[in-house]
Amino acid sequence: MSLERAVAAHVTLLLIGVSWAFGGNADWVRTPISVFASVGFLATLAIVAGRGPRSRILRGTLHWVWPVAILNVLVCASCLTPGFRIVATGGTPLMMPLWVPWWIPTVTSRAAALHSLWLFDGIYFSCLNLALAVRHRRTLRFVFGAAVANAAALAVFGTVQKLVGSTGIYFGAVDAPGLFFASFVYDNHWGAFIILMMGACIGLTLGYAFGRRGEGFFKGPAASGLVAATLLAISVPLSGARACTFLLGLMVAVALARGGPRISAALIASGIPRAGVFAGMAAAAIIACAGAWLVAGDTIEARALKTREQVSEMWVHRGIGSRTILYRDTWRMAKERIVFGWGMGSFPTVFGLYNTQESKIDRIPVVYHDAHSDWLQSVAEIGLAGTAMIAAAVLLPARSLRRSRISALPFFLLVGCVLTGAYAWVEFPFGNVAVVLAWWLSFLGAVQYVRLTAHPDGVQHSP
Repeated sequence: MSLERAVAAHVTLLLIGVSWAFGGNADWVRTPISVFASVGFLATLAIVAGRGPRSRILRGTLHWVWPVAILNVLVCASCLTPGFRIVATGGTPLMMPLWVPWWIPTVTSRAAALHSLWLFDGIYFSCLNLALAVRHRRTLRFVFGAAVANAAALAVFGTVQKLVGSTGIYFGAVDAPGLFFASFVYDNHWGAFIILMMGACIGLTLGYAFGRRGEGFFKGPAASGLVAATLLAISVPLSGARACTFLLGLMVAVALARGGPRISAALIASGIPRAGVFAGMAAAAIIACAGAWLVAGDTIEARALKTREQVSEMWVHRGIGSRTILYRDTWRMAKERIVFGWGMGSFPTVFGLYNTQESKIDRIPVVYHDAHSDWLQSVAEIGLAGTAMIAAAVLLPARSLRRSRISALPFFLLVGCVLTGAYAWVEFPFGNVAVVLAWWLSFLGAVQYVRLTAHPDGVQHSP
């Protein structure tokens, strides 16, 4: 097997495994995921060693790694200075904060920080290998095709679970809160994952609108893509993910605006009269909406009612309720160590010191494991310095997109990335391992696809 195929197979199997393993959000699956993802890091070293750092192929790509390397240095440096120590009181261990100057990187738990970093590195380098080793666009189309097929299988699985009234994941075999869908513990994580997979599905469908070799719409994979897109789309409102349903609507609107003329042209080229094309597309839309309502109508009505109640409550109190307090408390936590943060993976431990919310019934503090804003939580955990490195890890590859022709597949992959990144301001989609993996896969895969379109040899010189 060539290195290109090995890299593609590894990241594809990683995505499939993580998505079925509770989206990576069960504590016991994270170590096996990290181990398998580490193969990607080893593959990166093998690619660099095999081609040499002066290789023309690597010259325009390796500089992308510098922000991630600096982030690793910052996290490892923080492990040298613990910000908490464990004190046993009555046989119960308690975390007691220690005073550390704001300009010294610190960490709450070395184990949590290093494990989080290990997982992130494995995911990042597994996806980076697409830019280092993949030289053919068909390889990237295979990766995203397999990802979409996997997501469609999960959507069917989740829909069946929902329709039979399963009370837990895998038809009740695993206990889960009422917000689970398919193999994902939290419906909003499922929604974010599908937004990314929907970008791949739409991009592939439009790319193959005329068939693989111009044989027509119905003889190529585009018709299967429409079926997969319908399955994915129905699963989002069925899961109860309200915000992601809105984001899905935005993506579909963009797809209709950009892809509608292409689909129409492909259908006409396949021998369908122009009037029949518009009538058929309208009928397909009606059937899809009717099917979605038939399957997810009860869930949509219930979530719509809850949304109206929440909006009414926010209108009365002139705010967004507990979220305002949560964001305010998280920002107070972040400001205390604004440069380097409290340490990667520190939020669940440290936030209790800043949390001002209590239960209205028994006055017990409300416990938060996440800030429900990935951007705020990032600043609180790794500071402005670490957050800037994450941003730089995105901006450096994005420079390859300047003045480049962006075809349907990379365009909609990037649309999914933008929508998920925007969603992270008000939720925590990146608290899910599968979403993190799908995001980096979509982003770096899109960048490499654009580079291969502009430069068939896969090389794009550094600007």
